[in-house]
Amino acid sequence: MTSPHNFVSGAIDLGEVKARADARQKAHEQGPATQGIASSLDVTMENLENEVLRRSTQVPVIVLVGTPRSPDSEQLKSDLTTLAAESGRKFIFGYVNADTDADVAQVFGVQGLPSVIAVAAGRPLADFQGGQPADALKQWTDQVVQAVGGQLEGLPEEAADGEQEDAPVEDPRFDAATHALNRGAFDEAIAVYESILAQEPNNADAKQARDTAKLLGRLATVDPSVDVVAAADADPTNVDLAYTAADAAVVAGDPEAAFDRLIALLTISAGDQKNQVKERLLELFGMFETADPRVLQARGKMASALF
Repeated sequence: MTSPHNFVSGAIDLGEVKARADARQKAHEQGPATQGIASSLDVTMENLENEVLRRSTQVPVIVLVGTPRSPDSEQLKSDLTTLAAESGRKFIFGYVNADTDADVAQVFGVQGLPSVIAVAAGRPLADFQGGQPADALKQWTDQVVQAVGGQLEGLPEEAADGEQEDAPVEDPRFDAATHALNRGAFDEAIAVYESILAQEPNNADAKQARDTAKLLGRLATVDPSVDVVAAADADPTNVDLAYTAADAAVVAGDPEAAFDRLIALLTISAGDQKNQVKERLLELFGMFETADPRVLQARGKMASALF
C-alpha cells in the first residue's frame, strides 16, 4: 500500500477520448438536467471524465477497480462505500467492475485485481493492490484526505449539502465522434475532429480529442498479450516498438516515460526518421495542457536532442 507522499505521480489520460465523447453525448441528451453528488458511484466510460477526473479537482476520488468474483474486492467495495458515506464527502468512492468495464480498468493501468487508486487533481496520488483490513483502509483514506487538505477546490456548498449541481455545457458537434468511437471506428471519429479543426484551428478540445483518438486507434491493433514496454526496451532502436511503448505509457499514466523514450530515440535518429519522431512527440505533447511542467521539461529535452 503506497502512501500519498511516496507514490510516483503520473496523469490519468485527461484527454481519454471515449470518456470525453460519451460524457458529451450524455450531457447533450440530458440537456440542462442536474444531479446531486453521491458519496459513492459506479464508474463507467460515460461518467469517467466528469465524476472522477473533474470531480477530483474538488475532492479526492478513491477508485476501486475490482470484480464480483473476488471476495477481497467485494469487501473493499463495502468498506469504501461505508467510509465514503461517513466522511461527509471529504472523498468520493468510485467502483469499476473490471469484468463489465474492462476499457475503464485499462485507463487506470491496473496490473491486478482488486486495485485501489486515489485520484486528486486528475492524477493518481496513491494506490495499492489486494485486500486490506477495515482499520488499515480507514487510516489510508484519512491519509489521502489529509495529503490534499486545502489544495483542492472543494465541493460546491449546494452539492455538498445534497443539492443539485449544473451539468457542464458540451459541444454537440462531438456527438458524431461519440457514435463512431462506440463502434470502434477511430478513423471516423478523427475525421469529425478534423472537420471541427478545419473551421476552428485553435479548438483545443478537438485537437486533444483527435490526437487521443489516434493513440487509442493505434493501441487497438496491438496484441494485448505482448509486453510492449519490454519489447521496446530489448530493441531500443526499433522505431515502431518505441512508438507503441510510448503510447502505452501515456495510457498507463506515465507520460514522462513516453516522452523520455521518444527523446532518446530522437538523439540516435537522422533525416526523415528524426522528423517523424519529432512529430510523434509533438502529437503526444498536444494531449496535455501547454503549461504542463512535464511537457515544458520534455520540450526542453527535445530541443537539446534536435540541436
